[in-house]
Amino acid sequence: MDPITLFSIIKGGLVLGALYALMATGLSLVWTTLGIFNFAHGAFIALGAYVAWQFASADAYGLPLGLALAVTTGVMFAIGAVIHFLLVKPFERRADVVLITVITTLAGSAILENALLLIWGPRSKQIPELVEGTVAVAEFQLAWSEVLLLVVVLAILIGLGLFLRYTRPGRSMRAVSQNREAAQLLGLDVPIYFALAFGLSAVTAGLAGVFVGTIRFMNPAMGAEPLMKALIVVIFGGIARFSSPIYAAFIIGLLEAFSIYVFGLYWAPAVLFLTMIVVLLIKPEGLFGKYQRTL
Repeated sequence: MDPITLFSIIKGGLVLGALYALMATGLSLVWTTLGIFNFAHGAFIALGAYVAWQFASADAYGLPLGLALAVTTGVMFAIGAVIHFLLVKPFERRADVVLITVITTLAGSAILENALLLIWGPRSKQIPELVEGTVAVAEFQLAWSEVLLLVVVLAILIGLGLFLRYTRPGRSMRAVSQNREAAQLLGLDVPIYFALAFGLSAVTAGLAGVFVGTIRFMNPAMGAEPLMKALIVVIFGGIARFSSPIYAAFIIGLLEAFSIYVFGLYWAPAVLFLTMIVVLLIKPEGLFGKYQRTL
């Protein structure tokens, strides 16, 4: 393998890892805080992409992409909170809440996907690049959009981590995730922090969808594959710490990039699933996991 090919594979793996980290972080945020799996997460990814397209595309409002990202963040947070109050909160006190929320979030995913189809139609769309141009060092070339994507994603993840660790709402969310009964006894409004977790999860999913939409064509069902990859990352890395799915995401991204080069595009998912199974056989709590559920 020549150095240019190796560089291209690693570059592609890092970009995939950044996207998977953003997707998986939101998924694990709901998983750790509420103890449920949100099957509407993939629909959030597609919805974020379409909302950003509506504001950033020259065929629609034509706003600068940075402003469109800010608007998308607000819209996705509101939608995530509303989805929580409609699909999860009514069933929180049920003994079978996990099973019920599987059904309700699956239903929510189907509703959102069909809403995208009705509003924007089946035709594929694409969001403008983050920034145009390339940077070259010797024979190695890197698109500025890829550099900016990595920087922005890492900034979002660092900001979210700092929010959870150092702000009062973030620390309260961590308390709720560790022991919701004790949090209630301390006077914390648990449903509000559940809604906050859902809103932040929707934001990370939506922003991931925006970045995906800048590098490939969008369609209303585009969230299905990213949801599967985010699930692989969360299971592979574990959820003991906020950073666990982030480390796992970059490992999975690099593994997928090398698998595509060695085995081809269609065999890469099989390699990822096989890797996940091997890790779970050796370490059932995940590669970076512990026997506890916390942020």
